[in-house]
Amino acid sequence: MNEPRRQFGARVADTDARGVAIDEGLRQYMLGVYNYMAVAVAGTGLISMFIASNQALVIQIAATPIKWVVFAGIIGMGFLAPRVIFSGSKAAAHAMFWIYAALWGVLIAPMLFFFQQAGAAQDIYRAFFITASVFGGMSLWGYTTKKDLSGWASFLFMAVIGLLVAIIVNAVFFQSGMASLITSSLVVLVFAAVTAYETQMIKSLYTEGGGAMNERASIFGAFALYGSFVTLFIHILNILGIMRGD
Repeated sequence: MNEPRRQFGARVADTDARGVAIDEGLRQYMLGVYNYMAVAVAGTGLISMFIASNQALVIQIAATPIKWVVFAGIIGMGFLAPRVIFSGSKAAAHAMFWIYAALWGVLIAPMLFFFQQAGAAQDIYRAFFITASVFGGMSLWGYTTKKDLSGWASFLFMAVIGLLVAIIVNAVFFQSGMASLITSSLVVLVFAAVTAYETQMIKSLYTEGGGAMNERASIFGAFALYGSFVTLFIHILNILGIMRGD
């Protein structure tokens, strides 16, 4: 009688130990994702502030086709980088991630320069803290919710493409402040949802892989969440700027 009980107890203890090990592995994995992302955000900020402090550089970027080249590079890397991160070398994965962060820094710089020149530097910090709050809340919800968010993928993808087209059309043809306010508000709503979806997806990559995730998986997770964070920041800052102008 005692032998089966001992065997059952041993199996339970072994299962619990594996569960604790997986939870600790998941914690370390997600910590790696957020650490990479935080360093990328800090790097983007430093690049942006450096360029924004140099008026000649800002004019060179904002008043020439350079900004559109950088924008196209960011969009292209958004589609290409995940493939390179998982199928290329570790060095290539790092290169794609850090170049992506640097390009965002270049693109954001003229916007920061404009706010500084307008005496609205405080809006930059306000936008950052609002972004951190929205991102943190939605990422936490995506991590903890039992709801399966995988069904959101198609809708979010179509919404992002539609908003991207609307932003480009307004920037090139209409340059309407009201249209910019509406699209930025929609971008914030959509990317708040994207943040929750991505967080759950990144967590699922680990659990479905049995905990056997490597550094490149952490880079991919950071790449996805970083893009959402920066997009939220830009459009929250745009909303604050339009409201201040009104």
